[in-house]
Amino acid sequence: MSPPPSRPDAPVAAPEPAASPTAPARAAAVGGGLAILAVLVLAVNLRPGATSVGPLMEQVVGAYGQGAAAAGLLAALPCLAFGVLGIAAVPISRRLGLTGTVLASFVLVGIGLLLRPTVDSFALFLGLSVLALLGPALGNVLVPAWIKLHGGRRVVPLMTLYSVVLAVGGTAGAGLAVPLAGEGADGWRVSLQTWGMLAAIPVVVWALVLRRTGHDFPPAPPEGALRGSLLRSRTAIALAIMFGLQATNAYTQFGMLPQILTSNGVSPGRAGLTVAVISAWGILGGLLMPGVIARAKGVPWIVGAFGALTAAGYLGLWLLPGVDPLVWACVLGIGGFAFPTAIALIPARSRSPLVTARLSGMVQPLGYILAAIGPLVAGALLDATGSVPVVLGLLTATGLCLGLAGFRAALPRMVDDEIVPPAPARAVG
Repeated sequence: MSPPPSRPDAPVAAPEPAASPTAPARAAAVGGGLAILAVLVLAVNLRPGATSVGPLMEQVVGAYGQGAAAAGLLAALPCLAFGVLGIAAVPISRRLGLTGTVLASFVLVGIGLLLRPTVDSFALFLGLSVLALLGPALGNVLVPAWIKLHGGRRVVPLMTLYSVVLAVGGTAGAGLAVPLAGEGADGWRVSLQTWGMLAAIPVVVWALVLRRTGHDFPPAPPEGALRGSLLRSRTAIALAIMFGLQATNAYTQFGMLPQILTSNGVSPGRAGLTVAVISAWGILGGLLMPGVIARAKGVPWIVGAFGALTAAGYLGLWLLPGVDPLVWACVLGIGGFAFPTAIALIPARSRSPLVTARLSGMVQPLGYILAAIGPLVAGALLDATGSVPVVLGLLTATGLCLGLAGFRAALPRMVDDEIVPPAPARAVG
């Protein structure tokens, strides 16, 4: 790939397969149709195991004789699992390969999803939920690197497909949970098991992919130059902060925004619709942003604007409560384009698939850990002060910080170049 352009507002093109000496062969081995199918069936299965629990929370905790504390734990579990388990993605994939790790983890996902509704102990339900979240936690980290390694010239279309279907799968998990449960007292068990049966599809497809790829962890260059610390890279640090702040905002919106709206006199149904509108914008963001990052000029300003829009949405809810909250939901939804943007920046700001894997393994676990902390802090602040404006003021500040971090992360810099240790000084004389 050609070096980054010198103009600060110039876009960085999608990396060419020549970034890795084995990339063309690997891309040919997988094939375009199989790569599309693999990304499609995996992306649609990465979120329903997590999002399908929320709408059924009352029935689930009630069946095990639990209360609000158990519900809170289940609500925070996906973020905690994505963060903590995601840290292990790169070390595991060094041993099993990218494809092998995804395949093995989704075998465990299917087992966890099928078994957890059948157990009589809440502790076992919790443990099997962690098992069911293992595949998504590892997939979050590894899919961008897999696309970079096997996508060839289809990196941008595959990232677009991944981002869009990821949002569709999460929406389907939440939207279909109650209809799948039906009217029966134990209908929630059938609803949750449905996603376990669907998890068999990526297992079959990725087994076919594994036959073609074999062990496919990206090789390091002979000189080992790309083993430098990611902490040397200001782009990597900015991207980690950006991802963390957007995740904090997203999960705080999902968990706290309905309560904030109802405290302002909005009906519960209207509050739920408002949050759904924010989520729906994510599908459009996933469709647009990978291509924008690859081709548009002024990408840093575009990404910075998402943070400004996020802050504006909170300020609108705070200072203009008489305006229909759906207006501010649309503003927050467009600000939420920061999520597919951050996902697309991981391969766009790294040249080697190895660096892409390492960058993803740093950025996403940190982001999801922050996402678990964000709603807890917002909830504790609301309990302590009883003041919605205080919470909205805090969220406004996070939106502004998101814009600043996103601007820096989107500058046309390559993490590969920033992590190379400086050459040792030559002795004089």
